[in-house]
Amino acid sequence: MLIKLFEPAQIGELSLRNRIVMPPMVVNFGNADGSVSEDTKAYYAERAKGGVGLITVEATAVTTNGRSSPFQLRIDKDDFIGGLRSLTGEVHRYGAKVSIQLAHCGRQGASKYTGEQPVAPSPIPYAGGEIPRELSIHEIEDLIEKFAEAAVRAKEAGFDAIEIHGAHGYIISEFLSPRVNKRSDRYGGNLSGRTAFPLEVVKRTRTSVGDHFTIFFRMSADEYLPDGLTLNETTVIALMLQGAGIDCIDVSAGTMESLDMFVQPSSLPPGCLVHLASAIKKVVTIPVITVGRIGDPLLAESLLRQGKADLIAMGRALIADPELPKKAEKGRFDEIRPCLACRSCFERLFQKARVTCVVNASLGQERNLPIPPARRRKKVLVIGGGPAGLEAARIAALRGHEVVLYEKEDRLGGQLRLASVPLYKQGISSLTKFFASQMARLGVEVHVGEEVTADIVWETKPDAVVVATGNIPIIPDIRGVERSNVSLAVDILAGRKMAGGTTIIIGGGQIGCETADFLAAMGKKVTIVEILNDVAIDMGPLARIPLLKRLRERGVNIHTNTTVEEISERGVLAKVDAKIISLDAESIILATGSKSNGELAKQLAKEIGELYVIGDCAEPRKVYDAIHEGFQVGLKI
Repeated sequence: MLIKLFEPAQIGELSLRNRIVMPPMVVNFGNADGSVSEDTKAYYAERAKGGVGLITVEATAVTTNGRSSPFQLRIDKDDFIGGLRSLTGEVHRYGAKVSIQLAHCGRQGASKYTGEQPVAPSPIPYAGGEIPRELSIHEIEDLIEKFAEAAVRAKEAGFDAIEIHGAHGYIISEFLSPRVNKRSDRYGGNLSGRTAFPLEVVKRTRTSVGDHFTIFFRMSADEYLPDGLTLNETTVIALMLQGAGIDCIDVSAGTMESLDMFVQPSSLPPGCLVHLASAIKKVVTIPVITVGRIGDPLLAESLLRQGKADLIAMGRALIADPELPKKAEKGRFDEIRPCLACRSCFERLFQKARVTCVVNASLGQERNLPIPPARRRKKVLVIGGGPAGLEAARIAALRGHEVVLYEKEDRLGGQLRLASVPLYKQGISSLTKFFASQMARLGVEVHVGEEVTADIVWETKPDAVVVATGNIPIIPDIRGVERSNVSLAVDILAGRKMAGGTTIIIGGGQIGCETADFLAAMGKKVTIVEILNDVAIDMGPLARIPLLKRLRERGVNIHTNTTVEEISERGVLAKVDAKIISLDAESIILATGSKSNGELAKQLAKEIGELYVIGDCAEPRKVYDAIHEGFQVGLKI
């Protein structure tokens, strides 16, 4: 039973209904002027409705030059109070308490968004950023006032608390970090100097809002950088913050320069930052929040029982499923839609775009929830049990349609099953389990191990048909491609074929590189041959960079600008710069792309009035596209 997780919590004079905290996460749903939009309110209201104890609204700028993106929320003028008050009203309506994170992005700002050169304690840029201007003493003192003034506005807007952003390379953490703060005045140097600005912000803010208003402080307890902050100093800083009037410490880690610790990838285990919160908790008497891939309520309960922290922050897990708290409290664990830790949401922030989620197509569309019932109940036939077909079936069933789903393989999942095989992607299997549980709960009639023909469709007599039959591998026109030592990457990942001790993978896209990573981790000697000038170019940077690093560490040989001319029993002949080279290997694996499996859709097009072709069946793409298309089609039927 989840006893501790749903036990009320007390932070200062703030009472929470449970110990689940939604941490601040910028989603860029605000208006262009930094004001609260209707989408912003609906987004937070949906999480409040889902049962979370405390919501901390995303990093909100205390000055105009403190914004890091064009749609980031602002609280630097009284003009923004009205919109923020409407936001707190929506959250309170559903029983959650709400805080707001006061922030200034410091050197992580950009003049193209603010019209001003970024500012920082010292003129040291972060990787890829502009050179910031060093703040003068007068500007530092003014910035202290800006934080305090923003806190007063937050209190007037109805927030139950504020959180001062002292983590992740924002300006307060820049002052704290010996790596970034090279000042020689009273705001730099030793720990006493580097903590002067943060402590003055806290003390001035406390004076402004009074003794009875709750103040949180978020810190990176370890920056995981050379010469950066470590626990040796942050445990001391935590004590100093408590003495200055902080009611709760929200413990995170990393900066934009140590991104894997800031926004943890699937390669890091759940609860990977808990040891930091535990260390802070040992030295302070105020409550401590922990974070770091904690989306499993059972793990959260265990951490609380062990006394590792007082509250649990669930960030991306609540983006993926805003109803997680309510489902967990009722023991409906198999109904929780899992976060994959794929970080595609964070990649959207790099693009300064609205955040989206691979598994939750309704993110940012909460104003359209709940999903409306169908005007007329229809019999819906879904052909294909991959992510597109499963999501279409789920939404159609939620709307009240009678849904029948066929999958030709003996298990549901389609491409999800293959995607979960490569290292650090095993969490995708939890998404397949979620969909399977949804099919059972919603009464979808599921047939596995049965391939649908046009005759079966006619016999079923559906009102609407969704064809989500996926893709099929492309077999390149290479001499010897029919040899017995040649396999498809999908067959290797599915366990239908085995690779030899030495392997050549033809094709260096995502599937080829992930197959190489999978095999190299098993101790096999792997070579990738790619016709283009680089590999894994079909991946986002947050997934691509660590994958390429692993390939290097595991000794995978990569040949780019290389064309395979012939496959033999001993390996391949390839052309590089008009020269023919010979590469030896026991096994040859094809990862040369895929094409839509649309033959059945063509047969049905002339006979079925309401026909939808979605996912890879329409065009081979990503899981994101499949689920989002399935969601939209489920709404249309």
